[in-house]
Amino acid sequence: MMYGSQRSTSFVVRELLQKVEKQRISVVIGIPCEEQKHEKRVPLTPETVALLVESGYRVLIEAGAGLTINYTDSYYAESGAEIVDSAAEVFQADLVLKILPPTMDEICMMRPRSTIFSFLYIHKLSLPLLELMSEKKINALAYELLYDDMGIFPFVTSISEIEGTYSITLAAELLSNAHGGKGILLGGIPGISPTEVVVIGAGTAGTMAARAALAMGASVKVFDNDVVKLRTIRHELGNLVFTSTLQPNVLRNVFRSADVVIGAMQYINKTHFYRISNDLVREMKQGAVIIDIRIAQGGCFETTMEACLPGHPTIFEKFGVLHFCEMSLSSRVARTASIALSNIFVSLFSTMADCGGPGNFARFDRGFASGFYLYGGKMVNRYVGNHFNIPVTDIGLFLPGY
Repeated sequence: MMYGSQRSTSFVVRELLQKVEKQRISVVIGIPCEEQKHEKRVPLTPETVALLVESGYRVLIEAGAGLTINYTDSYYAESGAEIVDSAAEVFQADLVLKILPPTMDEICMMRPRSTIFSFLYIHKLSLPLLELMSEKKINALAYELLYDDMGIFPFVTSISEIEGTYSITLAAELLSNAHGGKGILLGGIPGISPTEVVVIGAGTAGTMAARAALAMGASVKVFDNDVVKLRTIRHELGNLVFTSTLQPNVLRNVFRSADVVIGAMQYINKTHFYRISNDLVREMKQGAVIIDIRIAQGGCFETTMEACLPGHPTIFEKFGVLHFCEMSLSSRVARTASIALSNIFVSLFSTMADCGGPGNFARFDRGFASGFYLYGGKMVNRYVGNHFNIPVTDIGLFLPGY
């Protein structure tokens, strides 16, 4: 009986493994070259490609896509990727992996009912683009909308950590004479008053910016209307950080003496929008610096909202204050950002392979399903739908067993 029981158990295990292997379909992932003047990040590093190929994926990469992060085509090829010469070949993949949102030309190259992943950057989308995607029944997922089992948004958190930290490095450069600043050292040394850094937003990006500024010896003040976030940042960084809700009178007094203001509010899937008014920016010292790391979400200041428009300069002066408004600050440290993104994709795609592709995975994982703003060409995200005045359908209607 014992041996018979062992053989029976072994047979059941083997049968289950065979079922899993049948579910692990071969998905073709395509990675095109981005518009490399402004976007240098790449979704997958060669190390991640090797792991995905081993898991059963095919990975097509457009020639030269990895050069912006100093990875050659040969390195990707050695990792198992297939190097193709044209974007058209890449966009024939089952799943196209991008950084920037798709363009009209890119959607035209995609097969009907295929899937595209990218950052949302809602101001780069348009109604005609969404209508074309709807006609082709495209599935479109935005990294910012996806969350994990713990309720954490992994892509938002990872990129916010990078951009929050780098914003202080950038502020130090912009304050220096080398970049047209007032010639101020960001931080503090004995006998000289420390630089004053104001952070608007106490989320991950704001916390990292405050931590980096404190490490350089600056005086740091953090504002947010979420008292829980303010309490958390005070707990993490200590009593050296001044915290306050967005009280107009307090903000006005602080802005008058600030050397650097970092905009780090989070606006995606939010119902209330707090933006710093032109009047407060007018109160700032001549030569002060504003760095808005939320341009992709519409900007944290009234003076930076216009920077969302195509062709607007990323660095400009208004009311005597230098504004820095790049769509993606992490693209300036593209290799670090690409490795961070790849670390998330390894786990995501490994689980997806076991489930049999994006559609099946979405049935079982609500956090992943929430990442889609278009599914089968239908608008399924209220944030994006409201922005473009498009009716929204519950994604659960398209996912049996959801």
